[in-house]
Amino acid sequence: MASKSTSPRPFGMRDKVGYMFGDFGNDFTFILSSMFMMKFYTDVMGIAAGLVGMLMMLARFVDAFTDVTMGQIVDRSKPTKDGKFRPWIKRMCGPVAIASFLIYQSAFANMAYGFKVFWMFFTYILWGSIFYTSINIPYGSMASAISSDPTDRAELSTWRTIGATLASLVIGVGTPMFAYEVVNGATVLSGTRMTVIAGVFAVLCIVCYLLCFNLVRERIEVPQNTTKLNIGTMLKSIFTNRALLGIIAAAILLLLGQLGMTGMQPYVFPVYYGSASAQSMASLTGSIAVLVICAPFAVKLSKKFGKKELSVVSCLIGGILWFVCMILRPASAMGYVVFTTLAMIGIGFFNTIIWAMITDVIDDAEVKNNIREDGTIYSVYSFARKLGQALSSGLIGAVLSAIGYTAEVAANPAAYPDVLSGIFNWSCIIPGAGLILVALALLFIYPLNKKQVESNVAELARRRGEA
Repeated sequence: MASKSTSPRPFGMRDKVGYMFGDFGNDFTFILSSMFMMKFYTDVMGIAAGLVGMLMMLARFVDAFTDVTMGQIVDRSKPTKDGKFRPWIKRMCGPVAIASFLIYQSAFANMAYGFKVFWMFFTYILWGSIFYTSINIPYGSMASAISSDPTDRAELSTWRTIGATLASLVIGVGTPMFAYEVVNGATVLSGTRMTVIAGVFAVLCIVCYLLCFNLVRERIEVPQNTTKLNIGTMLKSIFTNRALLGIIAAAILLLLGQLGMTGMQPYVFPVYYGSASAQSMASLTGSIAVLVICAPFAVKLSKKFGKKELSVVSCLIGGILWFVCMILRPASAMGYVVFTTLAMIGIGFFNTIIWAMITDVIDDAEVKNNIREDGTIYSVYSFARKLGQALSSGLIGAVLSAIGYTAEVAANPAAYPDVLSGIFNWSCIIPGAGLILVALALLFIYPLNKKQVESNVAELARRRGEA
């Protein structure tokens, strides 16, 4: 690496802003998929919600291979003058953006049903299982190479969350404002507008990735893993790592709850409440709450109480709020927006520090096994997040099919009161149950409390001669 001949500049704001842009780029495709892909394929392309959810879930089984394979490729790659992880960001930013754009091709809406199903599955696999994997895993693994200081890593996690929140702000607020149109008094999604929006976001995605590549520097040399690959040993290491299993369980449940919440919003706001503008307002207020409350205080609170401890409390509060919402059943869309915003604060604290928790898991594995496997551990965690995404899509698709949702409901909501009631109930149950289960998984499975994390940091510093 270049650091052997030239000392890199000290860790600072450029790294934090650059790392923020990395997740900004990620979420121009990830959040768009989470919030609008099912809506696009049910309402524009005319595919049954249950089938969309099933295909999105089946795609995640492909990720079981591609994610771990990419983790191994990263761990076994040689560091270059740009580092070990950064080069992948520049290599793959174009392919991931193009693949995302291809998903939302409204010109195919009148094609044969079988072709539309094939196109959805093919483009979704191309985007999520291949190209998104090939850029997201190196990007996530890179955090531990930017700095070895736990406070710096917590700052990177915070700025990564700021990037995700800004992306959510742009996508969640902007997309409903431009993607919907009123037809015969009903608020419906425009396929043509969605195609244009996906193209614009693809360009912005590339810009953000390139900013990340140019602003971030790797300072910790992560050597090439040259040990012989033993699948059995690798699997044993994964399944006996309690910290990894705990964060995997939490990630799956978090994505199930969070994406269940955002995935139901295109149905609860335009269909149940008849207000696309309220969907934009929910994204706006939720994002502002994360930026104003969670981002400034997450590092300070986690440093004082511990990352695990803060996450358990915040997720419990967020989950309980959703069940209160279901009981009170706000009559106006703005009342529902209030509960969405408050729940986002509960999710936000955990989301803000979760990336620092991954580096804690990587450190814990190194303390126990004397091997640094950033890429492999992050790839397993990445797969868990995708599994949570798939389960949320599968669950939403199954729920919508079970309560009888079709494109006809969106066109004439007043004629289907039972379907509307089901949409509201499940929009509260999915995120409420998901967040409470996250808290329980962290409390009873994940072992890295504040004391253990500090012990691991001190031990690794001792081994490296830093203490």
